[in-house]
Parts: sequence; C-alpha cells; structure tokens
Amino acid sequence: MELKEAVPGRTERLLPRGGWLLPTCVLCANGFFANLRPSEPFLTPYLLGPDKNLTERQVFNEIYPVWTYSYLILLFPVFIATDYLRYKPVIILQGLSLIITWFMLLYAQGTLAIQFLEFFYGMSTATEIAYYSYIYSMVEPGVYQKVTSYCRTATLTGFTVGSVTGQVLVSVANWSLFSLNVISLISVSIAFSASWFLPMPIKSLFFHQNIIDSRKRKKPNQQNGDLECAEEIEAQIPLNTDAHSAKVQMTEKRSVTLKTVLYTLWKDFLHCYSSRTLLCWSVWWALSTCGYFQVVNYSQGLWEKVAPSSHSDIYNGSVEAVSTLLGAVAVFIVGFVKISWSTWGELLLAVFALIIAVTVYIMDIIGNIWVCYVMYVLFRSIYMILITIATFQIAANLSMECYALVFGVNTFTALLLQTVMTVIVVDSSVLGLDLFTQFKIYAGYFAVIAMIFLISGLYHIVHGCQQQKQAKLDSSGT
Repeated sequence: MELKEAVPGRTERLLPRGGWLLPTCVLCANGFFANLRPSEPFLTPYLLGPDKNLTERQVFNEIYPVWTYSYLILLFPVFIATDYLRYKPVIILQGLSLIITWFMLLYAQGTLAIQFLEFFYGMSTATEIAYYSYIYSMVEPGVYQKVTSYCRTATLTGFTVGSVTGQVLVSVANWSLFSLNVISLISVSIAFSASWFLPMPIKSLFFHQNIIDSRKRKKPNQQNGDLECAEEIEAQIPLNTDAHSAKVQMTEKRSVTLKTVLYTLWKDFLHCYSSRTLLCWSVWWALSTCGYFQVVNYSQGLWEKVAPSSHSDIYNGSVEAVSTLLGAVAVFIVGFVKISWSTWGELLLAVFALIIAVTVYIMDIIGNIWVCYVMYVLFRSIYMILITIATFQIAANLSMECYALVFGVNTFTALLLQTVMTVIVVDSSVLGLDLFTQFKIYAGYFAVIAMIFLISGLYHIVHGCQQQKQAKLDSSGT
C-alpha cells in the first residue's frame, strides 16, 4: 500500500492512497439511513389521523411553525459548535435528535408534546451542516468533488428508497402509518450507531487548523493557479534545509479563540459579498429557499385538503420519490448545458421563478390531486436545478472556508425570511390563514422574485451593452 510522503506536523495528510474510503463509506451509511424514513411523506395524514387525532389548525398553524423557529434559533450556534467540536459530536447529536423525534412521533400525545418533537426535528435539520462539512476535514482537496458526490448521492438515495418503501407498504401491503414510523425509528437508530464509527478529525475550518493552511486560504475570485503555484514552490524546498524546518514548525496545529473566529468570519463576509455576482446568486438562494421551504412543508396539508386520506388512496411517497429522481436527472443534465450565466443568469432566474409561481398557483386552485402531484414534481425539479446552478456559481471561486460561511449566511437569511412569513401568514397568533390562501401568497411571493430578477437582469444587460459601446468609442477615438 503506497503512502504519501511523510511531512512532520501534517499528520492529517498521512493517509494512504485511498485512505478517504473509510470515512466516506461510514458517512454515506450514516446519510443513507438517516434519510431512509418511509413515514415522512405521510406525516400530515398521520398527525391528523386516529393515532394523534390533531386538528388541521393545530397541525398547520401551531405545530409546523415550531420547526421554522427552532431551525432559525439553532443554526448559528450549531454552525460555531460544529467547527469547535470538530464535526463528529454534532453528527452524533443529529442522530440522537432524529431518534428522539421519531420516538416522540410514536408515543407522544397532545399539541405541546408534538411541538417539542418539532423542536428536536429542527435541531436535526440544523446539525446537517456537520454531515456536509465533516468529510472536508478528513480528505485532501483533490478528492473533494468525488466525496461530495458520494455523500449527497447517499442522502438522495436514502430519501428515495424511504419514499418508495413507504408507498409500497401503504398501498400494497396495507401497513399502518404507525408501522412506517417504527421503520423510520429503526433506520435513524442505525444512522446514529454508524456515526460512532466515524474517525475523529484533527482539524477544522476555523478553531482547529494549521497555520500554513490558514495562510493558503483563497479569497473570492482568486483562481486555483495561485494555490497550486504555492504548493509547487513548497514541494521544491529540500527536506534538510533550515528554511524547510522553520516552515514545518509553522504547520503545527493551533486552536484559536471565539473572538478571532468571529473576526475572521466578519472579514470574510464583507469580502465575499462585495462581489455583485455572488451577491445576486445569494439573494436568489435566500429568497427562493424561503419559498421552497414553505411550499414543501405545507404541501402534504394541501393534498390532504384536496383529497383526504380518510376517503381516498394517497400517493405521497411516490410523488416525493418521483420528484427527487426527476430533480436529480435534471441536475445531471444541466451540468452539460453551456450558458453564459454571468450575462443571462438573472433573466433565466426570473423566467424559472415565474414558472414556479404558476405551478404553485395551479396546485392551489385546480382542486385535482393528480394535477397537484404533477405541479409539485415540476416545482421541486425546477428548484433543484436552480439551487444547483446557484451553488456552483457561488462556490466556483471560493475556498471551502468561504463557501461554508456563504452557505450558512444564505441559509440563515432564508430561515429569517421564512420565520417572518410563518409568523405573519401561518401562525395562529397572527393571521393563521387557511392553506389555500397561504399557497396563493406563496405563488405571489415567487412572482415578486421573478419581477425583481427580471428588472435586475435587464438593467445588467443594458448596462453591459452601454459599457461595450463606450469601450469601442474610446478605442476608435485613440
């Protein structure tokens, strides 16, 4: 088995070739079983059914909003704790939160108990950042793309298998929804057990790092060539020179204070969002994710209103599985599409946001469950395409540290907007609107997003043409 060249002070790189395989496999197993929850597509019918016997107002206006509030409150503390604790303990906490959630889903009764359940589910959602960050502390940058693909595929596959399993057990085997929750509890328990076998990272992005790694951090819009050049220069230094010995001493691990981390995050924040392109895609990310969360969270409730599960067969699991698979296929295809996103990106965002608004509006007014299903599949597929493009556009010229920051800020902004929308539109203490009215508001929300990016995109194109025209006049004048 071939080993990489041993360099003192850089033990995290002393993995054998293919040494990324063990942590990646364990993490993928954790992600697969954590998302293999056959009961999740049937959560609303379960809460409204005889097992919990809750009313629609309790579920939609008093219970579901708790997830949004808890996710928002926990996101930033979890973001800091994830880096300070070096990922693995937070992944274990995620598994424990899922176990508590599904155990309470089986045995808890009453509105207050289910609200506590939603809090723990919000905790499990907030701790997902540890799952997606862990692997980067264990492997070299050369395999980032590969391990990212594997980990995301594992979660996608787990969700799809869980949805299909739930649908088959309900429609074919005639299992109860309570039994589906038992399977989900077993699955998340397996994920929790797998998380204990993850190797413990020796560094993290901010609190536990190498000095030389921190000096290599790439700023936004800086190309990979600078980093590669620095690595080539370092590789040319003889191992027995005093200069190299001094350099090795600087690669020792260091721990930094919370104040230093927050100061670094603030500087990176100002630098990242000074880019108009990054700001544009980040604004779309936050705005659209807010609307996406609202539609996905309350779609089951809308379907229950259109076709009550007590009077007709439900196919929620099939719809979730199909929408996930079609979205994955669409995301794969878009990787081969050649478009100047810097020029036409905002206009395309406007067009797709308008299509999303139409799908949500049709889902709301048509009153046919099959049309609702088709519109939901189209809605999710378009969002998955656009969020993939946005992710690529944002991450293209960012280091992993900056990407983690931008991802966290965008998600926090989306949750903040969602919280405001939930408080005003959904929460029973304010308007507490019915689901049909809510979905009309969500459709109008996406229409407003389309208008914003249409105006911005047209301005960007016109301004660019004027600049090109002025440049030609200046060149001809000289």
